[in-house]
Amino acid sequence: MGQTMTEKILAKGAGVDEVTPGDIVEVNLDLVMTNDVTAPLSIREFQKTGLEKVFDPSKVVFVPDHFVPAKDIRSAENAKIMREFAHEQGTLYFELGRAGIEHVVLPENGLTLPGDIIIGADSHTCTYGAFNCFSTGMGSTDIAAAMATGTTWIRVPPTLKLVYTGTLPEDIGGKDLILHTIGQIGVDGGLNMVLEFTGPVIDQLPQDDRIAMCNMAIEAGADTGIFPFDDITKTWLDEVTDRPYEAVASDPDAHYERVVEIDVTNLKPVVALPHLPSNVHFADSIEDMTINQVVIGSCTNGRLSDLRAAAEVLRGREVHPNVRLIVIPGSQKVHRDASKEGLDDIFMEAGAIFSTSTCGPCLGGYMGVIADGERCVSTTNRNFRGRMGHRSAEIILSGPKVAAASAVLGRVADPSQLN
Repeated sequence: MGQTMTEKILAKGAGVDEVTPGDIVEVNLDLVMTNDVTAPLSIREFQKTGLEKVFDPSKVVFVPDHFVPAKDIRSAENAKIMREFAHEQGTLYFELGRAGIEHVVLPENGLTLPGDIIIGADSHTCTYGAFNCFSTGMGSTDIAAAMATGTTWIRVPPTLKLVYTGTLPEDIGGKDLILHTIGQIGVDGGLNMVLEFTGPVIDQLPQDDRIAMCNMAIEAGADTGIFPFDDITKTWLDEVTDRPYEAVASDPDAHYERVVEIDVTNLKPVVALPHLPSNVHFADSIEDMTINQVVIGSCTNGRLSDLRAAAEVLRGREVHPNVRLIVIPGSQKVHRDASKEGLDDIFMEAGAIFSTSTCGPCLGGYMGVIADGERCVSTTNRNFRGRMGHRSAEIILSGPKVAAASAVLGRVADPSQLN
């Protein structure tokens, strides 16, 4: 029987001809990543091994992004621990002011390649599957062991094949597609599986939209998501790296745990209402849901194309007087490119804050925490109770165009409802 993309990647990493879902294999790793929140624990555990050096400094990456610029002394201390260890070890390290959010920074620096096996101490490490690799989040202790050995064990996950058919409406992006999908299959619909995104709609989907979809595979309970390799991905990678890679494709007779077909022809912009990413509704069906804040950014929708989409809606308009709009570019490069295009002026003329690159409000860290009873429309990836601040606050997930339209109208809105 044939193999899926994921099974081929894991088999190669384990040095065997084939693997089957449920097998436990030890695989060689191409990249190990951690950030300012998870790194200190990983470093402490690594130091307990007595080893002086990580397995390969060129394959270990540290990115300060969750609480930077440091919001308090503890945040500063955590970043210091990571910074000093990275410099001591000679690993890859992306400092504040020259980097940004890890899941934006790594791809734009050509570190997420087809066929790779990547693990990170962050649940949204699944993002990199958009580049035809196997990538998943693990705990800090697992990351410590991986830094020491360059290997990890993985239980081969079954694959849920998602086939997107029909004609994609012009105003629908990857965030709408993944929210709609989670609404269809539920937050446990891909539990402990791989979401394989396929179909004629996917074949035409821009790379940034693929990244947004893979980013939220974890929100369906999946270990990761993965996309086929094609010219769209190749063109994207050609701009950021000249490193060799080996793309993989699923065999025609590969076995899937389940196959779900999703016709997107009649899809409209959607939102996920509190308090689950699966509580999905068409944005234009929500009446009189007033809001206090909008966040546009994060590892899900903080890329240049996302900021362009938001700016398109905001150009010549003003943010509602009762709304705070915070726009957060996903990286320093995105920030510079957006400024060169004049997007920052559009945001600020509309009455928004154009912030530094940080995870910040996504995890309720800072730079946009919401208070008791407040409601926020956000392009981030989770709307669990208490995620962005007070437990009585509410988060509505959306794509950048819906978020921008909502900021203007002061309520959850579809861009088509703007004058």
